[in-house]
Parts: sequence; structure tokens; C-alpha cells
Amino acid sequence: MGLLEVLLGFAGAGGLWFLAGFKVVRQFERGVVFRFGKVQPAVREPGLTRINPGVDRIRKVNMQIVTMPVPSQDGITRDNVTVRVDAVVYFKVVDPVCAIVDVQDYTSAIGQVAQTSLRSIIGKSDLDDLLSNREHLNEGLELLIDSPALGWGVHIDRVEIKDVALPEGMKRSMSRQAEAERERRARVISADGELQASEKLAQAAAAMSQHPAALQLRLLETVVQVAAEKNSTLVLPFPVELLRFLEASTERVIRETEAQAVEQPAVEQPAVEPKGNGKPATLG
Repeated sequence: MGLLEVLLGFAGAGGLWFLAGFKVVRQFERGVVFRFGKVQPAVREPGLTRINPGVDRIRKVNMQIVTMPVPSQDGITRDNVTVRVDAVVYFKVVDPVCAIVDVQDYTSAIGQVAQTSLRSIIGKSDLDDLLSNREHLNEGLELLIDSPALGWGVHIDRVEIKDVALPEGMKRSMSRQAEAERERRARVISADGELQASEKLAQAAAAMSQHPAALQLRLLETVVQVAAEKNSTLVLPFPVELLRFLEASTERVIRETEAQAVEQPAVEQPAVEPKGNGKPATLG
């Protein structure tokens, strides 16, 4: 009886030990088994798997894409502007054995590499590149982070710069620059419009000079437009031809007057003779 109980106890303990070795690996995980501290080359796939309790130890590695925000980094650009830049890194594990064995904490390692790479990119770039050419900088930052990460069994999916914080003085300077640029464009557009209007007016003046009646019709049309606004005062333009006629008449009268003044002979004044016989007086 005692032997039977011992056998049943051993059988129960063996059954418990056998059942304790079953592990579940989820779909987005992979299992790395250590047997007496030595890693096994075979990676356990998703599903139900079994290890030897007390002999094997399993480490589950997440194979999903991890989103890691990079803390804001202060730096000076190549054109000596102080900025604060933050980014986000998307990565995933492609080799679970390397991610467990070759690096102590691959998540922390990726974060440190991302921070140093971001500061390096800031120092190599101009302010205009950080503001307008972010796609090229994202590619360069991805290469800097992915180079050491491949040896850790990690693949960098993408890296993006989130925000670029500028000093207040630089923001005001950029605002003034943008305002000056908009004003310059407005002046150029206005000058272009004046040029086109002057060309059309010159063509209209040439056409009206060939047909004087067209000028009178234009004058009457202007009067009709002014009268349509129900104004109490009606302004009639003075004809330019009349002004030119009066100017020409005035100049002609002035020339005739000057010509008559030059042709008129000068009036001779009579000579005044001295009194006496004309001889000088002598003292006796």
C-alpha cells in the first residue's frame, strides 16, 4: 500500500511537472529558450509550446512595431540658430535572439541612439532645412539610427521630426521677413498692373487721336456715369483742345507785341546848348 502511494505521488508530480512545461506564445510574440543559461537557436513560434521546467527558461519578445517618442533636444544649427527639436521613432524586432542576447535593453539603446543622432542632425542642418526639408532629414536620421540597430536585431521602420521650437526673437524676425516679402510681391503685382493699364491707355489714346469724335463720345459717357450717381454737383471736364488753343493764341499775341516793340524807332531827345557866347570867362 505504501509503495503504491509513493508511485502515485511520483506519477502526480511527474504529471504536474509535464503540464507546467506548456507555455502559450501569442501571435505577435516569439519565444527565446535558454537551457541551463544557453540560448537555443530554435525560436518558438506563436501557439502552444512546451519547455522543460527547471531546465529551460523562455523569454517572450514582442514583434510589433514600437512607437518611441524622442525627448526634445536643444542644439545649434549650422547657421548658428538655437532650436529645440523632438522626433518619434518607429521600430520593430526582426531577430529576437539578437535582441535578447546582444543588447541588455534594446528599447533603451534605441532611445539613446535616437537622441544622439537627432542632435547630430541638428548640428549638420540649416534652419531652412529643418523647417521645409524635413523628408530629407528624416531619411538621414533613419540611417543614423538604423546602422547600429541592425546589429541588435532591430529594424528602424521610420523616423519623423515632430516639432521645431524657435526662440521668440527668431519668430518675430521671420514674421517681419514674411511680411516684407508679401509687401514686395504686392508692389510688383501693382506695378505690373499699372504697366498693362498704361499700354492699354496708350492704345486707346492712339485710336481716339485718329477719330476725334470718339473723345467726345467718351466725354459724354463719363458725364452719364457721374450723373447716374444722383450727385447734386456735376463736374464737366474742360476740353484739352480749348486749353491748347488758348495757349497758342496767348503765345502768338505775346510774340506780336514783342515784334512791334522792336520795330518802333527810338524817340530822339533835343540837345541843350550852354548860355552866353560860348567863351570861357577870364579874370581881369
